[in-house]
Amino acid sequence: MTDAVQHLSIDIETYSDVDLSKAGLYRYAQSPAFEILLIAYSLNNAPVQVVDLASGEEVPFPLYSALFAPHVVKLAHNAAFEWYCLSKGFCLTEQASVNWLRQWRCTMLHARYCGYPGSLEAAGAALGLPEDKKKLATGKALISYFCKPCTPTRSNGYRNRNLPAHDMAKWELFKVYNAQDVVAEMEIERRLSLFPVPDDIQEQWITDQTINLRGVAVDMDLVDGAMEIDAENQAVLLEEATRISGLSNPNSASQLKDWLEEEIGERPANLRKNDVEELLEKELPGDKARRLLE
Repeated sequence: MTDAVQHLSIDIETYSDVDLSKAGLYRYAQSPAFEILLIAYSLNNAPVQVVDLASGEEVPFPLYSALFAPHVVKLAHNAAFEWYCLSKGFCLTEQASVNWLRQWRCTMLHARYCGYPGSLEAAGAALGLPEDKKKLATGKALISYFCKPCTPTRSNGYRNRNLPAHDMAKWELFKVYNAQDVVAEMEIERRLSLFPVPDDIQEQWITDQTINLRGVAVDMDLVDGAMEIDAENQAVLLEEATRISGLSNPNSASQLKDWLEEEIGERPANLRKNDVEELLEKELPGDKARRLLE
């Protein structure tokens, strides 16, 4: 099957000292503390295997080969996470990572395209997966324990991270949880396979991830020039406003309100854009007040 299209279903568990929900995927995986803990996978629907990197296991050659073989389609739920985290774990360049992205397919995208919820747990429930195919409900507590920093206390020896050795029973359960995620995503993909994601939607997903990876290009010379012009223009206008009003600080709302009350016989409650526009629509005595409002 070296030339035929093969499928690698994969799910990883990771650690970072950056809050994923607050900072997003890229800052999360770019942290020096970022680490891949577990890799669960199944090649061509074979029984799921788990690689325990946190305990010193190495990525086996069949998995490494499948990960980077162009004829092997990589499947994951929210595949952007696996793709980018593994890109960081294997130290891929940005261009290599973008090229590799074309080998990935996302079962979250597939579920949403077919009208199902995005999360693995909710999609599985909506599809009526049997218990042995569902995502385990114990995951949140295990992720909180192993994948995030912990609060140093006297009882935990003032450590700021939980390692496998700190609770081997939980760690073994975490490996089962990791493997079960692959089982669940494989079953979701199997059930939705009659309704494949169209090529144009897949291309949109690739474009979306590429934009997120590369960010938005900005012409900083243009930005710096615009800011310089703006500063010069503000200085000219502030000088004119000071000359017209005689105020020490025409940008002070309270000073300007006092001055306008003397000039036009009316003290404006506010000097927001809409309020100034309303004042300019009125008949104002003299030109000074109008020019200053302008």
